[in-house]
Amino acid sequence: MRSRTPGMWWGNAIEAPDPSALAHFYSDLLGWPVGHEEPGTAIVAPAPEGPYLVFQQVHAADWVPPVWPPVVGEQRAMMHLDFQVGDLEEAVGEAVALGATLAEQQPQDHVRVLLDPAGHPFCLCRDDG
Repeated sequence: MRSRTPGMWWGNAIEAPDPSALAHFYSDLLGWPVGHEEPGTAIVAPAPEGPYLVFQQVHAADWVPPVWPPVVGEQRAMMHLDFQVGDLEEAVGEAVALGATLAEQQPQDHVRVLLDPAGHPFCLCRDDG
């Protein structure tokens, strides 16, 4: 975009019934600080210039977590986060200890699909390079 200038923020916005709790989950998982919190919004980033993960409030009564694997007629994940790791099983253990759930169906030997505390799928991918 031509209107972007150096220093402007960018990132993904993720809906959750408790954005602060989900921001703290990803902060602990990634080692990124929670850089901003206010009612209904919380932000984590590896550095002040981003990229950012912005967690935004959705009312609990309106929240329908996505399902994995996708099921026709059910809420699909519109996107998911991928994180490369050196030791897959160790990373899975750390994520589960923080509150993630290992999905029953796994697509590949070098990838593990987990669900964050709000139910969003994310992938841990072993570094084979």
